[in-house]
Amino acid sequence: MDIQALEALMHAELPMTAAWGVRVLEAGDGEARLRLDPLPVLLRPGPTLSGPAMMGLADMAMWAALLAISGGEDRSLTASLSMQFLRPAGNAAVVAHARLIKPKGRSLYGEVLITRAADGVLVAHATSGWVAVSPAGGR
Repeated sequence: MDIQALEALMHAELPMTAAWGVRVLEAGDGEARLRLDPLPVLLRPGPTLSGPAMMGLADMAMWAALLAISGGEDRSLTASLSMQFLRPAGNAAVVAHARLIKPKGRSLYGEVLITRAADGVLVAHATSGWVAVSPAGGR
C-alpha cells in the first residue's frame, strides 16, 4: 500500500486524522512515520502540544504501521498505551515513528518515538499493545 493510499484510508476510517491534519511520511516493514503540525485546539498553555494530542498521534502511528503490513485490512484494537513525556514538544510540528516489535498473533506490540520535526529531539516515548480482531469484528 503506497503512502497516499494509506493516508487516505486513515483519513476516511478515523476522521480525527484528517481533522488534525496528520500526514503519513513513511510506512512499511512494520514501521510508520506520521507528522502532526499543531493546531491551536491541540495546544495547552505554554503553548506546547498537549499530552492527549501526542497520545492520539502515537495511537495513530501504531495503527498506520499495522495497516502498512496488512495492506489496509487491519481491524486491531488498542489494548494498552503507556506514554512517557520527556520534555515539552513546543508549538511546532512533531513526528511519530512507530515500530512493531510483535506484529503477528492475537496480541500485537510496538513502540512509538515522538520527536520535534525541526531538530529531531525526543519529546515522548510510548509502548502500545493491540488485540487482533477478525475482519468480521469478532475476536
